[in-house]
Amino acid sequence: MSREQIVTGAADMIRRRGLNATSIREVAKHAGTPLGSTYHYFPGGKTQLATEAVQWAADTVSKVLTAKLRKGPVDGLKAFFALWRQIVTETGFQAGCPVLAVSIEENVSPQALMAAADGFRAWSAQLAASLEEHGVSPVRARSLAHLCVSAAEGAVAMCRAQRSIEPLDDVAAELTALLHAATEDPGMRHTVPIRG
Repeated sequence: MSREQIVTGAADMIRRRGLNATSIREVAKHAGTPLGSTYHYFPGGKTQLATEAVQWAADTVSKVLTAKLRKGPVDGLKAFFALWRQIVTETGFQAGCPVLAVSIEENVSPQALMAAADGFRAWSAQLAASLEEHGVSPVRARSLAHLCVSAAEGAVAMCRAQRSIEPLDDVAAELTALLHAATEDPGMRHTVPIRG
């Protein structure tokens, strides 16, 4: 049993059950590894394992974005939503995002919470950079990237609660149209100031 298998097993449990309901003992059982080897690889215990599981999940999504954003922000966005669609449907609406799961729970270690924050920042930064490369102003690109990441996470939560993929597909369609407009229509490349 490799270290990576334990990390991926932990990420899977966190995305299904949350961090607080996931123990080292259950991760070892889920990953099919002796409890002692889990502590050997992760002497920092649950905090270290949770942090690495979140980092692994965040890095996995970043790799998908890196590959697809080469074709442009719309392709990157479609791949981002396709990944969440696959996770949600293949697990029968039992799994979501381990990065989000760690972010919203109480009594999470600062290390795991920082890993989650870094993951969200990385995804947003990747999308924003691609939007800027396609003519969107930096402020608008950052705003749109935050919208895409937060809307995807919220849609995944709705899908799990409703046992329906419809929220994710609807949000993906709306955001795809929005990114098309932002990259193709010069009038949509800048943020419109909010008037109170």
